[in-house]
Amino acid sequence: MEKTTQHIGAAGELLVQYKLLKFGIDSAAMTTDSGIDLVAYSPKNKRPYTIQVKTKEKPLPGGGNGKLALAWDLRDNSPAELVAIADLSTDSVWLFTHAEYTKLAQQHSSKGNLKLYMYVDETVKTKKEMALLSQFEQFKIENRIITFF
Repeated sequence: MEKTTQHIGAAGELLVQYKLLKFGIDSAAMTTDSGIDLVAYSPKNKRPYTIQVKTKEKPLPGGGNGKLALAWDLRDNSPAELVAIADLSTDSVWLFTHAEYTKLAQQHSSKGNLKLYMYVDETVKTKKEMALLSQFEQFKIENRIITFF
């Protein structure tokens, strides 16, 4: 069955909410897309966090014909405090502060877009400090829950 970008995006948001709920974290989807997809309440910090969710259905060849990679784009002026990126093919979610995402994004366009990518093939040789999937393990949502929630 063919999925639209809206299906993929909605699935990513639900995946993030599911992962949060597994840890007892309440969250709610926003009714309009103003750059914030979810609001999650932190019982630990007694405050809400705004979250922008970016989703990929599966890894694709980098540059159209390169090694398989996951890549997410984010506006550098995104109003959300946290950025959750999701991979539906593995039900994986990574969670970053906006500042962390900005710092780790390997591409920064003059149009104000940030691109963060992860090669799924661990044998890829890259000059980037962080570009392999395994290098982002510390940002998996399961490892970040204690930081924010």
